[in-house]
This record gives sequence, C-alpha cells and structure tokens, in this order.
Amino acid sequence: MNTINRVALGSQGLTVPIEGLGCMGMTAGINGMSVYGTADETESVATIHRALELGINLLDTADLYGPMINERLVGKAIAGKRDGVILATKFGFEVDDNETYTGRLNGHPDYIRKSIERSLTNLNTDYVDLYYLHRLDPNVPIEDSVGAMSRLVEEGKVRFLGLSEVSPEILRRGHAVHPITALQTEYSLFDRGVEEDGVLAATRELGIGFVGYSPLGRGFLSGEIKTPDDFEPNDSRRFFPRYQGENFYKNLALVDTLNELAIAKGVTAAQLALAWVLAQGVVAIPGTKRRTYLEANVAAASLVLSPDELAQLDASMPVGSAVGAAYPVLF
Repeated sequence: MNTINRVALGSQGLTVPIEGLGCMGMTAGINGMSVYGTADETESVATIHRALELGINLLDTADLYGPMINERLVGKAIAGKRDGVILATKFGFEVDDNETYTGRLNGHPDYIRKSIERSLTNLNTDYVDLYYLHRLDPNVPIEDSVGAMSRLVEEGKVRFLGLSEVSPEILRRGHAVHPITALQTEYSLFDRGVEEDGVLAATRELGIGFVGYSPLGRGFLSGEIKTPDDFEPNDSRRFFPRYQGENFYKNLALVDTLNELAIAKGVTAAQLALAWVLAQGVVAIPGTKRRTYLEANVAAASLVLSPDELAQLDASMPVGSAVGAAYPVLF
C-alpha cells in the first residue's frame, strides 16, 4: 500500500500525488538528440510500472520529446492501466508531418486541434487529463490559444488545462478565458526565478496548481556530475550554458554545499534538493528512466525538513546564485 501524499492541483477538481514522473529522458530528445544520455525502453517501461505501483500516477510527457516517440512509449507502458493514470502532455513547439521539430512555436487553434488528435493517437487513449501549452506563441494571443484548448475540454478530449513557462500577466489572461488548472515551470534550489518574477505568487492568488519540472536541476543537484565529461557525448546538457566552461565549475561549488548538508541529514543530495521543492507546497515531477532513482525520489517525499534546515538550504543557493542561461538559444 503506497502512502505518498496527494494534493489538489488547482481548484477545478484534479487530485495528484505531490510527486509525479517526468518521462522526457526515457527516449531520444528533440530530432533524435539524447536528452540525458542513453535510455533503455525496457527499463523505462518498468520504471513507469513501478511508479504506478508506488502511487506516482501523474505521468508527464510532450509531443516534442522525440518528437512523438516519448508519447508512444508512455502509451505502450500504460496499456491496460489507463484508468489509474493521470496523463499530462504538451504541445506548442511545432512538429511537422514528418515528425520533425521545425524550430518554431505554434499556438494557432488549427494546430492545437491537429496536436491533440496526434497525441491521442500516440498515447492510445481518447482523452488527456492535463493538456499544456508548452510555450507561448508570441504571434498568437493567449486568449485564442486557451479558447481553442477550452473547446477540447467541452468535447471530452481533455479534462484540465495547463500553461508552461508564462508570465503572471499571460497566466491571468489565459485563466480569464478558461480556468487554468496548472502552471508548469522550472523550479529547484538551482533555479528559483519563479520566486522573483511573481509567477509562484500569481498561481497561489488565482488558485492555480504549480508543477515544478527539473527539480533536481537536470540531475546536476544529484552531486553525481563532477566534470563536463560525465555527460555522455550526445547528452543535450552539453549545450546548455549553465553546464559549460567556467559556469560548470561555479555551479558545482553550490552543489558541494548541498552535498555537505545532505551528508549531515543522512540522505543524498538529490533527495534533499527534492524535499526542499516539495516543502514549498508545490508538485514536483522529477524525471528518471531507472527504477533505482525513482525509488530514491519517492523516499524524498517523506523527508521532513525543519525550519533551520530549510533556512540553511535557502542560504546555500539563494535566488540568482546559479550561473549561466538555463537554455541554449534553441528554446
């Protein structure tokens, strides 16, 4: 019997575990590039099955991942288990009919219709629980995109709507068209921008759930990455400014402090970093493609951090302490 806590995500009736599973790394990344090193389909499917056994039934994917390959893997893994899964996927990075990312954003209503039909086929389901606009299309008013998404709710193809990486102003405008259940944005000790730009405060004010992706700083907060050579040759993190050159070693110094605090607590750096995110009252979706790491992440959900420990962690990686851009120019 699993005991992981479940919480209301937003105020429209969706209940989720406080920790979900990010599935992105389980397949090739964008246009064939590896996301976080080589993945194994058999182990990935086994990891999803183990997550469901542990009560981690919020699965997060996107049409961009592969493209399309990740959704198909998730669809294969949940065959015969769909009723027990809270399935989240995303659209917005334009993928053409050859299943290639075009380098453009697309939030046009016609493309939204095309995207959901494609995702439903990939996932082998007739509805998605949570459908996110992956990134805002600057050429399409958010009202038009959310309006088109709301029609999918009316048709029963989508249960709840989400946005990803938008400003408080865009969030408010979208929410005024149709209730937004979740905002997904990067959040970790390593990246605390949502505390600065008002995004986290806006979700709380509006009754919108917050889902933090990359809560372990794309694995960097695990303490297992010591040099840039620890990334496999085709690992996409090699192209992220935050993990290049001098930036890598400046950021590594922050992780050294985290490691010291974790040792004192008797846990791993990854578990401590994840417990900090969960202590902020948000849902986190750490990604992994191996059962071993999944189980370690689940254990982090039961860690209790004292006010003094939280203060130490805040001081170890204050807002703005990470060096280098979070994304390459591609995003």
